[in-house]
Amino acid sequence: MSNDSSSLTAQDLEFLRRPLHGFLSVAEGPVPPQPRPVWFEATAEGTIQLFTAPDSVKVRRLRRDPRASIVVAAPVGERERWLSIAGRTTVEPDGAHELCARLAARYWDLDDPARADDLAGILATEQIRLVIHPETVSRFAY
Repeated sequence: MSNDSSSLTAQDLEFLRRPLHGFLSVAEGPVPPQPRPVWFEATAEGTIQLFTAPDSVKVRRLRRDPRASIVVAAPVGERERWLSIAGRTTVEPDGAHELCARLAARYWDLDDPARADDLAGILATEQIRLVIHPETVSRFAY
């Protein structure tokens, strides 16, 4: 099954709320996209958000061209399923540390002192929020 739309379905949101890695690609003119694994959160409004350092390459590229996409796939051992979400991205100065803390609790065991220290280190640095506003959503599932 594969179909395209411009918004996320309830089933999409349920899938995206799992602790899966997404692969983010940003536009860069003639340079081929260079996907990077990222933590992400699907919002109730149907957007995808992630955090990053304000001086990262992806932010510089997004300021020139706000197009981005993220692909999320089910892990090995599960039936094949993936979502590809593409759209305009906004760079938001607020909410990144709160998002980071939520995602760290989702992806890491924060009772592990090393992981708690990792989170403290991230929270001690400046972070911004990237928000992908879906324009095209493609999906596949068996």
